[in-house]
Amino acid sequence: MKANNIALVTGATSGIGRATAIAFLQAGYRVVLTGRRVALLESAIEESGADAQAALAHPADLTDEAAVESLFAAIDQHFGRLDVVFNNAGNNIEPAPISDISVADWKKVIDVNLTGAFLAARGAFIQMRKQSPQGGRIINNGSISAHVPRPGSAPYTSTKHAITGLTKTISLDGRPFNIACGQIDIGNAASDMTEKMLAGVPQANGTTAVEPVMDVEHVARAVVQMADLPLDANVQFMTLMASAMPFVGRG
Repeated sequence: MKANNIALVTGATSGIGRATAIAFLQAGYRVVLTGRRVALLESAIEESGADAQAALAHPADLTDEAAVESLFAAIDQHFGRLDVVFNNAGNNIEPAPISDISVADWKKVIDVNLTGAFLAARGAFIQMRKQSPQGGRIINNGSISAHVPRPGSAPYTSTKHAITGLTKTISLDGRPFNIACGQIDIGNAASDMTEKMLAGVPQANGTTAVEPVMDVEHVARAVVQMADLPLDANVQFMTLMASAMPFVGRG
C-alpha cells in the first residue's frame, strides 16, 4: 500500500473511474478526482468514507488543453506532487458501420478517448519529471477493444488500439525519469455502458447474444494493485475480463 501517495483518476464521475477513485481513497491514497460533473466527484469522495482533506474534486474537460493545464496546476498547488494517474476518461457512440459514421461522431470519440488521454498523460509526465523525488506511474485504460473490435465500432476500436501505442511510447520516454506506464484492458465490467449486454449485443458471426459482466470492484482493486508496485516493477499490460465473455476463441 502506498499510503499518502497522490493519485489522479480521470473520468471519476461514474463506472470504472468512480469505483477506482473510491478504492484509492480507501487504500490510503490522497486522490484527485476529475470529470465534467463536480457533484458526482464530490459524492464519490463522500461514499469512500475518507477524510475530505485527502481528496480534491476538480472538474475538467480533458479535450480542452487549457482545462487540463489548470487541472495539473491545481494538483501541484494542492498536493505538490503526483505519484499515479489512472488515465480512464472515455466515451462512445452507438454502433454503426463505418459508412454511416459522421466525421462529427468520429471526432467526438477521438477527442476524449485519444486526445484527452494524451493531454492527461502529457500533464502527468511533466509533473512527474519535475518533482522531487522524480518519477511516478501512468496507468492507461485500454480495453478488450485494444485487441479485437466489436461490429460497428470503428472510432472506439481505433482509439483503444492507439492507446496501446501511447502506453508503449510513454514507457520508453519515461525510463530516464523513473516514470512507469502500464495498461489495463478491461472486458465487460458492469456499468451503465454494459447494461445493454444483458439484453444482447451483436456478435462477429451476425447473431445477437447476452454477454456476462463482472463487478467493477474487481477492476478498481486491480488498478490499485498495479499502482502499489515499486517503480522498478511494472505491469505493462493486464487483461481483466468477465471469465465467460466471448473474447478467447472463435466467433
